Amino acid sequence: MSDLYPDFFARFYDVIYHQVRDGVDNRFYLDRITECRGRILEIGSGTGRLLTEALSIGADIYGIDISPAMIEVLNAKLPPEYRHRISLQSIVDFSPDSGFDLIIAPFRVFMHLMEITGQLNALNNVCRHLNPGGKFIFDVFNPDLKPLISGLDNITDFDGEYEPGKTLRRIVSTRPDLINQVINITFRMEWNDGKSVHSSVWETPLRYFFRFELEHLLERSEFASYRIAGDFDGGELNNDSKEFIVTCFK
Repeated sequence: MSDLYPDFFARFYDVIYHQVRDGVDNRFYLDRITECRGRILEIGSGTGRLLTEALSIGADIYGIDISPAMIEVLNAKLPPEYRHRISLQSIVDFSPDSGFDLIIAPFRVFMHLMEITGQLNALNNVCRHLNPGGKFIFDVFNPDLKPLISGLDNITDFDGEYEPGKTLRRIVSTRPDLINQVINITFRMEWNDGKSVHSSVWETPLRYFFRFELEHLLERSEFASYRIAGDFDGGELNNDSKEFIVTCFK
């Protein structure tokens, strides 16, 4: 797994990703959660962007994450009686008390797995902890070759307020590692707390997948079958697809 999300990143996670991500995937995952009548696990629950809303609609959902900083932010949002549902665990070797009918790993969780062994271990570990007939859903992006090859140089992807009168800016750069299919991302946060300006940097890799590589990986797993859609509306894969939305069936 890649480096843990640091404290400063967790602190501002909600204000950034509720703006840049909610309209992309939250309705899709919340619909899948609503359809499930059994026990659910969210892998990479983070600060609870999806999990808190799922709990509010009565879902029997649990969450795991590898980042203590993200879990700390999430637990601060939850009533004490819900905090037992959250634990510090990894997709590769989590071990719950009982099985799940649905497991989800939203927003690129699977791309934090750098090596084939870890990817297969993750898939098979998820499969083992699904009840018969259960499903595992995750997403990775369909690589866009031009930015992968050229990289990004100091692109501001968020510039706003995190509290009234207090500004936050995030600047992103990427360095491609084509032979290892890795994007090395540098996030720089700059924020003003009303008294002074602060800045912190986090570097993390993301492993990207091409379609047939992903299919070969899924074929090697213990899942009975799978489907890959090209968008969050369930569309077929085509040349315009920006996403791989993977549903694995036990």
